[in-house]
Amino acid sequence: MAIRVGFIGLGNQGGPIATHYAPSGFQTTVYDVDPQKIHELEQSGAQGATSPREVGESASLIGVCVPEDDHVRDVVQGKNGILAGAAPGTVILIHSTILPQTAIELSSEAAQQGVALLDACVTGGAARAQSKELTYMVGGDQEDLEKARPMLECTSAHIIHAGPVGNGAKLKLCLNMITYIQWAAVSESFALAQAIDLPKEVLEEVHQELFDWQGTGMSVMEMSHRSKQYLPIIEEAEEDLRALLAIP
Repeated sequence: MAIRVGFIGLGNQGGPIATHYAPSGFQTTVYDVDPQKIHELEQSGAQGATSPREVGESASLIGVCVPEDDHVRDVVQGKNGILAGAAPGTVILIHSTILPQTAIELSSEAAQQGVALLDACVTGGAARAQSKELTYMVGGDQEDLEKARPMLECTSAHIIHAGPVGNGAKLKLCLNMITYIQWAAVSESFALAQAIDLPKEVLEEVHQELFDWQGTGMSVMEMSHRSKQYLPIIEEAEEDLRALLAIP
């Protein structure tokens, strides 16, 4: 019998992840606040749901990839959230970058009805989701991770067990600190190139040849030096830095 999986949040990261499950043989149920995104996944064999609760009723392994902690809380514990429909034995995987404490609190609430919740934070972006080369950083019990492993392996190159619930989120935030240092290095190198009249195109070429800039570094180039749009990456960095400062 096919494993019953669900996925909630079909945006820039979640959509490319969720699109693999039905073609890989999973019985797949998906939900997003945008009906068009649900329709797109239905074209690849998934079943659309009308609420997170319906996903909870339909699946035993459920991925969640929504923007912020408040969204995650609503999806998991809201009136029509996953826990309103999930059966004991269900495993919920939070792929969003959230506060460790959020993961701990939601995991504790889920456990009261026999449901496991893991912070399975993801890195690699949409491109590596499409090529099934993501890295998952998972906080939670080893036994629960093993239950969820088939779903995670479908889209990943690496699965790292970081320790108890909350550690996946902590590891992702630490990794993001490295990312932001890379962003600063890219920005400074392009500022220097401009100051000494070096064409930015040749610097881009060297970056691509010598470093793995297809993900983080290239996104910085595209959003800042090519388009002069710094605000999106600054807002993302500020959000994660606030999360780091909020850790007790």
